[in-house]
Amino acid sequence: MRILYALLLLAGVSLIVGCQNSEDNTMVLLDEKVKEINVSKSGGIGDMNQDIIFSFNDEQAIEVFEKAIKTAVKQQSDSTETTPDYDVMVEYEEGLPTHAIHLWLGEEGEKSTLMYMVGEGETYLTSSKVTNQLRELMLQ
Repeated sequence: MRILYALLLLAGVSLIVGCQNSEDNTMVLLDEKVKEINVSKSGGIGDMNQDIIFSFNDEQAIEVFEKAIKTAVKQQSDSTETTPDYDVMVEYEEGLPTHAIHLWLGEEGEKSTLMYMVGEGETYLTSSKVTNQLRELMLQ
């Protein structure tokens, strides 16, 4: 009986630790409604270009960007040696602060790289499927 309790305790702790690690390895957004996604050509890492070239406020486009951001997994990328392709500004309702993210848009069938503008330089990779969805939106 003690062995059973010990195994259940170990399984529970493993589950909790595993969940915490996965949250630390993905990008996050505020738990608030996104009003708009603005995109501009990037001027470089650490700088946010305010000259918007795309503005998405329809539900479907916002969902694509939210999915890209929330499912991107922290991984080392050599993309940061080049200038990002785009700067992405996630605008929330209620005047909450904007999330500023750099985007290196991958080619069709490749992964894309995301990085918070303000942060420690960690990079996050999307799936190739998400890259294809982003490319559909931005390269129409």
